[in-house]
Amino acid sequence: MTDLRAYRIDAFTTQRGQGNAAGVVTNAHGLDEAHMQAIAHRLGFSETAFVLPARADDHDLHIRYFTPSVEVPVCGHATVGAHYALALEGASSGMRRQLTGAGIQRVETSQRNGETVVRMQQNPPTFAPPLAPALVRELADTLGLADDDFDPRGPVQFVSTGHGKLLVPIRSRTRLRALHPDMRRLAALDERAGTRGYFVFTLDTEPGDDALAHGRMFAPGIGIDEDPVTGNANGPLGAYLVRHGLIAIDDTLLRFRARQQTGEGRGGFLDVEVDVANGEPVAVAIEGRAMLGERIALDAVAPA
Repeated sequence: MTDLRAYRIDAFTTQRGQGNAAGVVTNAHGLDEAHMQAIAHRLGFSETAFVLPARADDHDLHIRYFTPSVEVPVCGHATVGAHYALALEGASSGMRRQLTGAGIQRVETSQRNGETVVRMQQNPPTFAPPLAPALVRELADTLGLADDDFDPRGPVQFVSTGHGKLLVPIRSRTRLRALHPDMRRLAALDERAGTRGYFVFTLDTEPGDDALAHGRMFAPGIGIDEDPVTGNANGPLGAYLVRHGLIAIDDTLLRFRARQQTGEGRGGFLDVEVDVANGEPVAVAIEGRAMLGERIALDAVAPA
């Protein structure tokens, strides 16, 4: 394991030290699940991606994703990080099919204006029923929101494009910035709310803003109090905006930029594409840039 090629990649940004830091191990063959979990725990990033050889002819590589405490099916920023790291190692641009816990996704790496751009096709969107009013009230109290802080144009609803989040629309960007959730209570709400991540967002923008939406994402139940930029939140957000008519659609494609930032100021951006048929979202892709944070020397890491 002393020969592991490991990196910190800052995904969804063009500035080192911003975006969402992901761990990436590009040659993880030979590592079992316990060792992957131990490495992810030691690195301490919200997710670490482990790149493995393909298991069948219907995909080109296999990626597993671990938070410091659990394995998750797929992760947007760690996918961008993994394919950016492979590009650093000399992998050619183009389309690759990756097998994950959420199935097979198509990921395209390209070079634009001197930047490596990673485009990930997410799974078709699925929508759970809106959260029950009693749970919405409990969630509001846990987040520190009043009833009139919610944006009434859309429900509080779980949406997934492979690894979903509970989407919580609010009116004000000022209120978004001021959120101080009770993390212990929020984690305890996971099972009843049917989610392990809470994405609070607003369409309230400012003059000159290049983004349609701004958000913050909390997942204390899986060891991530706040995530700086979340592909598996902003992708579902695109499908949600179409489903509930929160944005005008002129044709069969919606494309927009989303920005996300923690209360401490770390954040970044990604671009979201939604294919629309008969007024409904049918396919979602996200696109992100990345920077090399550092190469990481890994000694032998024994499982707990």
